Amino acid sequence: MFPILCFLRPANKLEIWEDLKIISFTRSIVAVYSTCMLVVLLRVQLNIIGGYIYLDNAAVCKNGTTPLAPPEVQQQYLSSIQHLLGDGLTELITVVKKAVQDAFGSVSLKHALSLLDLDQKLQEIRKVIEQPGDRSSSEDTGSQSLLCHYMMPDEENPLATQASGLTEGDVATIKLLNETRDMLDSPDFNRVLSSCLNRGFSRLLDNMAEFFRPTEQDLCHSSSMNSLSSVSLPLAKIIPIINGQIHSVCSETPSHFVQDLLMMEQVKDFAANVYEAFSTPQQLEK
Repeated sequence: MFPILCFLRPANKLEIWEDLKIISFTRSIVAVYSTCMLVVLLRVQLNIIGGYIYLDNAAVCKNGTTPLAPPEVQQQYLSSIQHLLGDGLTELITVVKKAVQDAFGSVSLKHALSLLDLDQKLQEIRKVIEQPGDRSSSEDTGSQSLLCHYMMPDEENPLATQASGLTEGDVATIKLLNETRDMLDSPDFNRVLSSCLNRGFSRLLDNMAEFFRPTEQDLCHSSSMNSLSSVSLPLAKIIPIINGQIHSVCSETPSHFVQDLLMMEQVKDFAANVYEAFSTPQQLEK
């Protein structure tokens, strides 16, 4: 899996394996997060645009009014996804890497871990990434505000900083972006995103489970073995396994993971609700 290690001195090997430990977990965890966020954010954007296009078509049929979302506005609005693919992703990688370092940095490469142990480690990492540190334990808003930050910048869109010279298209784009930001802050959006992340990390562990199958000897020792804790592997052997999961998460063509997310009932219902909210005549009055 890592043939270059064969030509390195023992000290260098250990250092590189330690780096690979952090990098491999970071890559696969970021792949799950970024894929889930990309899928849900695009569903929101496309259904908001779809609602506006419906209203535009209805208005044109009636009196030929100026469209709410002409093609240039649609293009400018949808290009905002570049934040997630650029600055947002860069910041997410930094945060995930720090969380992985905290969770696995002190774990020896020889230390054996079961699927249950890995699941617990992933839960620890997710808690750091998804929940604000000062969040009250009694507060249950369903908010994942830290994740929303990676999808859209906190500050106002740069277009809004131009006090003068804004075109009608710029104003329309700013309106769409603000409406999207409000949607991302809603409990419904974050419950859907959380469901997608649960599905993603469950899929990650399921893919790894084939490498943790108990042997016949293991089964003979116990007839009531917990499938998640019955087999343990040294962390050094888990590294290439977790590193290989990035292909199944975001490199397959077509992506079975993306298809799985799109077919989730929560995602489909939420997308339908967004479209309905932005395709009603009342939207014209806002």
